Amino acid sequence: MAKSGQHGGNVLQMAEKCGVDPDLMLDFSANINPLGMPDSLKNAIMTHLHLAERYPDIDYQALHAALSRHTGCPPEWILAGNGATELIFSIVRCLKPKKALLPMPGFAEYRRALQREGCEITHYPLLEEDDFQPTAHILSALTADIDCLFLCTPNNPTGQYPDLALLLAIVAHCQQHDIALIVDESFIDFLPKQQGLTAILAENPKLYLLRSLTKFFAIPGLRLGYLISADEQAISSMRNLQEPWTINTFAALAGETVLDDHRYIQQTYQWLDEEQRYLFESLSGFAALKIWRPAANYIFIRCLDETLNLQDALLAHRILIRHCANYPGLNTHYYRVAIKSHADNQALIAALKQVLPHG
Repeated sequence: MAKSGQHGGNVLQMAEKCGVDPDLMLDFSANINPLGMPDSLKNAIMTHLHLAERYPDIDYQALHAALSRHTGCPPEWILAGNGATELIFSIVRCLKPKKALLPMPGFAEYRRALQREGCEITHYPLLEEDDFQPTAHILSALTADIDCLFLCTPNNPTGQYPDLALLLAIVAHCQQHDIALIVDESFIDFLPKQQGLTAILAENPKLYLLRSLTKFFAIPGLRLGYLISADEQAISSMRNLQEPWTINTFAALAGETVLDDHRYIQQTYQWLDEEQRYLFESLSGFAALKIWRPAANYIFIRCLDETLNLQDALLAHRILIRHCANYPGLNTHYYRVAIKSHADNQALIAALKQVLPHG
C-alpha cells in the first residue's frame, strides 16, 4: 500500500522505518494539544455510546448552534465538516476560482484543492529575510486576474502571525477587487489574545474563515472543522453539495461539548504559556539552529549544519520531528517541532544535546 509523508503524525510509517514500537516514539511532528482529549468529552462519549446505533442528524443542528454561540456568528454563516481539510476542498469546489495566489511555504492541501479544480496557481514567495511573513508587496501581487487568495494565520509550517494592519489591508483589497480570500485560522484558538477575523465578516462577504477543533482539543482521530462566511449563498451551496453524514456522531458530540469546557481551555493556555517559552528559549541555545519565535503551539527551525539530516538524527533517539523539505519554497534544512509536555520537551532538548554536541 502506498504511504504518504505529506503531513505530520505519520508515526506508524516512521516507527516501521526505525524498527521500533510506535508507542515508544515521541511524536513532535503533529501539532496536537498534549493535554489530550478533554475529560468532558470522554465522559460525554461514554454516556452517549448508544448514539453510534443511529444516524447523526443530517443537518447537525446542535453542532451548528454550538459553533454559533462560540463564534458569535449566525448558524447560516457556518458549515461544519470532517476537519478543515474537507472544507478546503469544498470551498474551492464551490467558488471554482480560475487563478489563485498561493503564498509559499504553506499547507499542501490548498494546492491540491486548487489543482483538482483546474485552477491556475501563481506563487507568492514568503522570504526568510522577511521572517517568512507577507509584506505590503502582496497587495500589488493581487493583480486583476487573481480571483482567489489563501492565507494561513498563523502560517503552517512557519508559525508566524502576520501584521494585523497588513492583514486588514489584504481583506479590504480583496473585497474591493472581488477576490475570494480564504483565511485558514486552524491554530487561532492557541492564541488567547487573538480572536481572528470573525468581527469583520459582515462587511466582507468575500472573506471565508477556516477553523479546526482537531488540534486544540486533541481529537485528530475524530476530525472536526468548520467554515464561517457572511456569503450565505456560498455556505448554502456547499451545504447542499456536501455528502451526507460526513461528520461522525462522536465528532459532532465533541463540537457540542468541548467549546464550553472553559477549565480545559484555561489549562491549555497555561501549559502553552509555560512550554512555548521553555522550548523556544531552550532551542535558541543551540548555535547550530535558527529559531523563529512561535505564535502558536509549534516552532519553525532551520538547521545550520547542512551536512546533518536532523529528522534522521533524532529518529535514532525515537523522536519524530516534521521535516519541511516537501513544502514548496523550503529545502532540506527546515523543520517544524510541536510544543509538547514539559517531560517530552526536555527529552527533545536532551536528544539535541547529543545530536548537536557543540550547541
